[in-house]
Amino acid sequence: MKTRSLIVITLTALTILFILDSCSNSGNTLASVSTIDSLRKQIKDLTAGNDSVNKHLVKFDTLDFVVFSQQQWVRFHETHSKDIIVNWPDGHHTTGLERHIEDMKAMFVYAPNTNIKIHPIRFGSGEWTCVTGVMTGTFTKPMPIGGGKFIQPTGKSFSIPMCTVGHWKNGLMVEESLFWDNQTYMTQMGLGK
Repeated sequence: MKTRSLIVITLTALTILFILDSCSNSGNTLASVSTIDSLRKQIKDLTAGNDSVNKHLVKFDTLDFVVFSQQQWVRFHETHSKDIIVNWPDGHHTTGLERHIEDMKAMFVYAPNTNIKIHPIRFGSGEWTCVTGVMTGTFTKPMPIGGGKFIQPTGKSFSIPMCTVGHWKNGLMVEESLFWDNQTYMTQMGLGK
């Protein structure tokens, strides 16, 4: 019995010594330090990226809830570059902040209470953000359709899901892609067939 206990103790001690010797091997230590340093850098990069994404998402909330909804056009430079590219739901593309503002102003001509109050989904990665929202309003003013013609207001309200994907550089969006269903938008205002 004593012999068996001594053998177990000896084998255990040898195993522990082998493990300790393996851990103190300078090659493994250098590899471990290198791996740890690499992981620390990855964590730092990811954390820095998250901070940037969070700042952009906060700006986006202010943009939609305050600046867009309250038509504070002079504040758009806080989130948009002067040569921003905008991709609209109907397929047209514009370049430049002034043109983008003119397109947005046109939406308020016939529905002056247009607004976005919530972003139920918000996320991003690196230079990109994505937010969803609900755009609401009421068709209460004549809608210009060109050639001096207008569609008279129906008094109907709309509430449509929308999404914006933003590409950011140096704290400003350089490209913005807007998504919503124009057919649903028009139908809810009483114009769709």
